[in-house]
Amino acid sequence: MSKTTKAFKKQAAKSQLVAQRATSPLVARQMMTLAEAFRAQAAVLKKNKKKK
Repeated sequence: MSKTTKAFKKQAAKSQLVAQRATSPLVARQMMTLAEAFRAQAAVLKKNKKKK
């Protein structure tokens, strides 16, 4: 796993923690969406690396 993929996964984990702690439902939804986006980007990078 590349450093970039690890960084995206780490950011996703942080975003998810913030979402769980958020008191506002809007902020919680936005942070969960951000976490999903980070995980999706990490998956794309991993997939592209396997193709090489």
